[in-house]
Amino acid sequence: MAQQENEVLKVDGDGYVVDTEDCEARELAHRERGTARPITVVGNPVLHRECKDVTEFGPELAQLIDDMFASQRAAEGVGLAANQIGVDQKVFVYDCPDDEGVRHVGVVVNPELVDLPAERRILDDSNEGCLSVPTAYASLARPDYAEVTGQDAQGNPIKVRGTGYFARCLQHETDHLHGFLYIDKLSKRDRKDALRQMAEGTPRYETVPND
Repeated sequence: MAQQENEVLKVDGDGYVVDTEDCEARELAHRERGTARPITVVGNPVLHRECKDVTEFGPELAQLIDDMFASQRAAEGVGLAANQIGVDQKVFVYDCPDDEGVRHVGVVVNPELVDLPAERRILDDSNEGCLSVPTAYASLARPDYAEVTGQDAQGNPIKVRGTGYFARCLQHETDHLHGFLYIDKLSKRDRKDALRQMAEGTPRYETVPND
């Protein structure tokens, strides 16, 4: 299928992208144009360093985004950073519900987390997992509200905000692009346990072996 230009999402009255409309059609369009790639796992060097800023907003980026949506669906994930398919660029995609079960679908290029005031930092210690640490889960406290600034696929400035599970996703994927996995935020004991779970489990999707 011929490459199509990625959509430009509208913004609400506060300047945040409206990523809750036409989710099924938008995700499907990306996925049908893309090709699923295997997932890199903890230990792969690309996951443990800050990714490069995206400076070119053209067909190559559009194809990467399509491939990321296809890869995310193949792995049954709710968010995916570019380095999780071995690409050293600051891009992540998401298809994730918030705390009210509302679906959000979108992409953020060159994301940065907004530093929240103390009154917005209500912590949620739910379990967290990662496609790059397959079959492992651990409790990790994160703010239950998050905002990310960045750019869309055309290079336009955007803001994305989320609550609950979606807030966790925004923080998790932004961390990836700065070289951090969620297990890096765990205690030594909990990190060891997560790696044990990974070693004992079998991924349900294709992964890139670490040589």
